[in-house]
Amino acid sequence: MTVSNVIEHRLKQLEDHLQQENPVLLNAVQSFRKLDRMSRQMGLLNDDESHATQIPWWPLISLLGTFSAGKSTFINDYLGEKLQRSGNQAVDDKFTVISFSEQQDSHTLPGVALDSDPRFPFYKISGEIEKVASGEGSRIDAYLQLKTCASEQLRGKILIDSPGFDADAQRTSTLRITDHIIDLSDLVLVFFDARHPEPGAMRDTLNHLIDKTIRRPDSGKFLYILNQLDTTAREDNPEEVVAAWQRALGERGLTAGRFFTIYSRSAANPIENEALKNRFEKKRNEDIDEIYERMQQVEVERAYRIVGSLEKKARDVEEKTVPALLDLIRAWRKRTLIGDAIALGLILIGFLFGSIQLGQWEGLSYQAGWWQWLSETPLRAFLGALGTYVILLGLHFGIRRLAAKTVAPLARKLAAERGVRGNLASAFLANTVPWRSIFSKKPRGWTRRNRRLLGEILEDTDRYVQDLNDSFTNPSGKTRTLEQPLELRPDDVTTPPGE
Repeated sequence: MTVSNVIEHRLKQLEDHLQQENPVLLNAVQSFRKLDRMSRQMGLLNDDESHATQIPWWPLISLLGTFSAGKSTFINDYLGEKLQRSGNQAVDDKFTVISFSEQQDSHTLPGVALDSDPRFPFYKISGEIEKVASGEGSRIDAYLQLKTCASEQLRGKILIDSPGFDADAQRTSTLRITDHIIDLSDLVLVFFDARHPEPGAMRDTLNHLIDKTIRRPDSGKFLYILNQLDTTAREDNPEEVVAAWQRALGERGLTAGRFFTIYSRSAANPIENEALKNRFEKKRNEDIDEIYERMQQVEVERAYRIVGSLEKKARDVEEKTVPALLDLIRAWRKRTLIGDAIALGLILIGFLFGSIQLGQWEGLSYQAGWWQWLSETPLRAFLGALGTYVILLGLHFGIRRLAAKTVAPLARKLAAERGVRGNLASAFLANTVPWRSIFSKKPRGWTRRNRRLLGEILEDTDRYVQDLNDSFTNPSGKTRTLEQPLELRPDDVTTPPGE
């Protein structure tokens, strides 16, 4: 089995980069290679696919929220330049990936630049959009765009600015992409508008974000931000605005994640009361500093996220994929045996009915001429038996093939229900090839050697976590920490830190 030259080239580039940046993650690439080999043997991956290219290898920060919640202004303040358009209306209705570039002039590239490049978190996202909205996969430029920026704040990380949740057009696809970036992100900033903190105005955001994230194991990566707090300065009790916002979140069961109240200095309304102004600025500065600090720490979180992703993918093979495959194989076996029994029964009924009508029976003795002829010599008897076996065998394999075709569509539904990654349908069909017995107890590729290999990968992930702990907690400096800046190629328009 050969690996695609494109995939091999990508992995080699990744290894060359990580050799200088982070040796721990360099070793993790080798573990991904092991998992790839096993997945290909099981039929879960094609030769041009790799688990390593299904995750971003650079820190990823996404910004979510309603329209006019101040996401674009926040990004512009953070970068120190006006990259994103801002306003009270929906000025940006696309997901915008913002990546570092050595070139001083910013560039805006179409969505296909992201959909076709495995270095970015939206690689082949058009296929996912097509699944939820037929025909929309070809309109990827309507959903995504890539912007480059020379701000040093971006070096070593990628930002994703999202359209508001209260969009009516393209809603289903937008939510599908949102789920995708939430899963991939190391840090998620969820913005709310202090001018509309009541639950009704936040309904879509509350329902889709909070209800789906409060039970996530990585819920700590969500920061909830009440933005444009300066607009409440003229309220009789501005604290009540914050309290109403927190109550709305609490009613949805949100107990994890940090809560912040901020506003942009560049777009702030003047606060005439000096004491009130100082109080607002003090709280704003404290929260902004903490948010920025978390954004600077995403490279550390990125390393643990990648190791965690490796461990999850490995465990999912044993805990989700193999059981799902066995269920599909059992369903296929049952349908095949039922089909065999029905076909054999119909053949016997047809034979008996036809032979009786032709008068080929004398009592319980079958006396057809062709039967007598076959019985005259052992060779004829053998050839007759062999011919009958071949016919029945061909019928059996036809039934096997038909049963496999009826079971294969169930794989997508089963994969969605159980959270199975990889091409479950392809892996199932690999178990229905003619040379595999329908009574095989193990899926193809689930050998003792591969089970041992999976155990080694899980042991590796434990060691990688320990190595990461040592690199971040050891002040001796012998092991390079991930907080050092990345060396990026100046000749690229945009160079993802993971490349």
